[in-house]
Amino acid sequence: MKVGFIVIGVLVGLSLLGMLWLVLKRPLTLWDWTTRRALLKAGMQKLTIPSEWGPQTVFVGGQGKPLVLLHGAGDHAGTWFRAVSSLLASHRVILLDLLGHGDSAPHTGPLPTADIFGALETVIASQTSDQPCIIGGNSLGAWMAMVYAYRHPDKVERVVAINGGPLLGQPNPEIKLTPTTREEARITMRHLRDAASPRIPDHVLDDTVRRASRGPLARFSATAATMFPWLLTEDQLREMRVPVKLVWGVSDQLMPLSYARRMLQALPNAVLFPVEACGHVPQQEAPKPFAEALSQALKA
Repeated sequence: MKVGFIVIGVLVGLSLLGMLWLVLKRPLTLWDWTTRRALLKAGMQKLTIPSEWGPQTVFVGGQGKPLVLLHGAGDHAGTWFRAVSSLLASHRVILLDLLGHGDSAPHTGPLPTADIFGALETVIASQTSDQPCIIGGNSLGAWMAMVYAYRHPDKVERVVAINGGPLLGQPNPEIKLTPTTREEARITMRHLRDAASPRIPDHVLDDTVRRASRGPLARFSATAATMFPWLLTEDQLREMRVPVKLVWGVSDQLMPLSYARRMLQALPNAVLFPVEACGHVPQQEAPKPFAEALSQALKA
C-alpha cells in the first residue's frame, strides 16, 4: 500500500513538473491546447476534410445560417474560443485551421497564398452545401474572406473583415512578424496591442521568437512573392457585390484605422464598427467589446 502511494506521488510530481515546463518554456503550446479544447467543450465537433494538399481540420457546431470564420497567419481556429458560445445558437459556425496551420496539412514546407485559398474553397464547399454563407476573418483571414467573396459573390451573403483586407498596405518597419530576439518581439507586440493591455511576460515573448523561426507564419512569409496576384485594388473593391462589415481594433498599428477607412471609401456597401482599446486581434485582446461589435456586424 505504501509503495502504491509513493508511485502515485511520483507520477503526480512528474505531471506537475511537466506542466510547469510547459508554462515556462512552451506557453504558446499550452495556449493552443487550451483554446482548442475550449471549442470542443462549447459543443463543436472537430472534422477532417480531405484535400489535394492533405487533410484539413475544421471545427463545426450550432444551427442556422453558415458562418465561416478564418484566423490570421500563424494562428488557428482556437483564436475564436471566447466568441463561439454566443454564435452557436444562431449560426452553424465553421472554424477553419487554414492550410498549414493548427492541425491542417501540410506540416512542413512553404505555404503559398494560392494553396491557402484553394484549401479554403475545398473546406467551404464541403461544409455549406452551396448555401450562401457569412464569411469573416481576422488579418490574413479577412484578406482571404474578401477575395473569396470577390471571386464567389453568389456563395457569400456578407463579409466581416476584422483588422485585415486585400489592399496593399504600408509596412511598419518597427513591426517584425517573425522576430529573432525578445526585444523585437516586445516592440512588435507593443504595436499590435493597445498600450493599456497587460504586458506580455518575457517567457511568452521567448516562445514567440522560438515559434517564429519555423512556424506557419514563417512558412507563409517565405512565399511573399506569390502574394501580389491575390491582392485587390480600390477599383476591384468598388466592384464588390457583397456587403462588407469592418470590425476594427483601433489601436492596431499593423493594419491601422486608416487602412480600414481606405476600404470603407472604396467599397460600395460597407459599415465600420470600431472596437476601442484593442489592437490587431480583438477577439483575444478585448473579447467582450469585440463580441458586441461582431453581433452588430452580423445583424446590420
